[in-house]
Parts: sequence; C-alpha cells; structure tokens
Amino acid sequence: MMIGPAAIATLIPHAGSMSLLAGILSWDADSIRCVASSHRAPANPLRRASRLHAVCGIEYASQAMAAHGMLAGGIARRPRSGYLVSVRELVCFTAYLDDLADDITIDAEKLSSDETRVIYNFALGCGDRALLRGRAAVLLDAESP
Repeated sequence: MMIGPAAIATLIPHAGSMSLLAGILSWDADSIRCVASSHRAPANPLRRASRLHAVCGIEYASQAMAAHGMLAGGIARRPRSGYLVSVRELVCFTAYLDDLADDITIDAEKLSSDETRVIYNFALGCGDRALLRGRAAVLLDAESP
C-alpha cells in the first residue's frame, strides 16, 4: 500500500510546495522507494529560469532518506534537525528533470547509521532511464551555525 503525501508530511520537515514526494512505494529496515511528480510542476520551488536541474534530485533523495529514517527507525527519537553534510560520487545522466513526462522513482539504501549520522546510497530514475546517483551523509541534531 502506497503512503501518500499527507502521511509523508508527518515524516519530513518540509511543507507546502517544498514537500516533493508524491508517495512511498515500499520500505524496509535498510531501504526506501519513493515516487515524485513535482518535477513537472511549474511552481516547483527548486526551479531556476523555469528549469529544474538534475542536481535538484539530491533534494528528492534527501526527503526520501528523511522519510526512511522515521519509518525504519534506527534512532532513539526524532532528530530536531538533519543536515546534509556531503554528497559523494554524484553522477548525473541528464541535465534537467522538468522535461520528463513520467514520474521519477527515488531509491535510497542505508549503508550505516548511529545516533549522530546516517549514510545512504541514492538513485533517481524515470522508467528504465537512470537520472542520477550518489552517496549522501547526513548529520543529525547538529548545532546550527
């Protein structure tokens, strides 16, 4: 059963048009698969000069990772904040996301975690087409600068 936008809003800190995921298709202790259609929305807040660059897919992956953290646990409590501290091995196979007619799938696989950090591999695709992939590290409950 798909988890829809209203339930996703309770899992991630994003709201309104910045909540980019349309649904969670599946998840387990180590991975999550989400779907998004907001890349086609002219009002997508990540668009610049009416285009949505492929690197914005990192934000889609970040929201999938945040939802996974809440669904799968692995931390004793909900963190006050999570900061994306690094993205490594990022490969973009396309320049833009806004010209894709079909929904985007977002896959994230947890590689390691503890009370203060979590590391995921992530990949975005559209049908059989790879869009981008990489690895992200998130610091939980870091002090704000």
